[in-house]
Amino acid sequence: MAAIWKGSLTFGLVNIPVELRTAIRSDHISFRLLHEKDLSPVKYERICQSEDKPIPWDEIVKGYEYTKGKFVVLTDADFKTAALERSQTIDILDFVKEDEIDPRYFETPYYLVPGKGGDKPYALLREAIRKTGSVGIGKIIIRQTQHLAGVKVVGDALVLEIMRFANELVDASEYSFPSREAIRPQELQMAEQLVGNLAEPFDPSRYTDEYRANLMRIIKAKMKGKKPSLEEPTTEARDSGVLDLMSRLRASLAEGTGKKGAARPRKKTVAAGRKVSKAKKAKTA
Repeated sequence: MAAIWKGSLTFGLVNIPVELRTAIRSDHISFRLLHEKDLSPVKYERICQSEDKPIPWDEIVKGYEYTKGKFVVLTDADFKTAALERSQTIDILDFVKEDEIDPRYFETPYYLVPGKGGDKPYALLREAIRKTGSVGIGKIIIRQTQHLAGVKVVGDALVLEIMRFANELVDASEYSFPSREAIRPQELQMAEQLVGNLAEPFDPSRYTDEYRANLMRIIKAKMKGKKPSLEEPTTEARDSGVLDLMSRLRASLAEGTGKKGAARPRKKTVAAGRKVSKAKKAKTA
């Protein structure tokens, strides 16, 4: 994949040539809007609301709506005035502990790939960040837009994550959340036990987009002129009455124990085999 940005990463007096390359890829199914009777693609037109007719691009300007129906028009010159000087450097301003950063700040990850002559300082910075458990916080300008960015270590790679600025986060105080006062110690103990029973090492390959998979099955069937056939999802009846939390916890624990036991059939078979062989030896003796 082509580099999104080329420049250098700096901390102190150290300068590392790097390239910014995407670390994620979109896997969404896209659709076109079509006219039903002839399957012709539908195009969008720019309609003026007051004149109710299409207008060309050269008659369109950008406006900021400061109150309902009131606008301030910004010209190309205004945008040039506001634009920051283009920089080909990512200046790390601070190093902070990773566990101090609210995960809501992180948005989009990119790989920082070392450029020519950058291998040694790249590895040096990577290992320093790894050893200290830190994240480098800096700023980067991509396509004339300034972003806050965090530089962290993932395996052998330095990963730059575009971050949100503080004013982009919604303060939790705007909502109400339940207190822990209503939780009984027995309920908490059973909930902790349930979490422990379901604990597994994180394996992202276990989690798939079932809706996308169903859509692709339908699309492939229709491409072959076949009628799509998918199993109807089973829906469990929900209790509309008062939720008995303890009984639900007990049932969940019992179900989790059953699943854990079912996942280890071989150990039971081997143990049973050993008992049988011991019994045979006793009879022979």
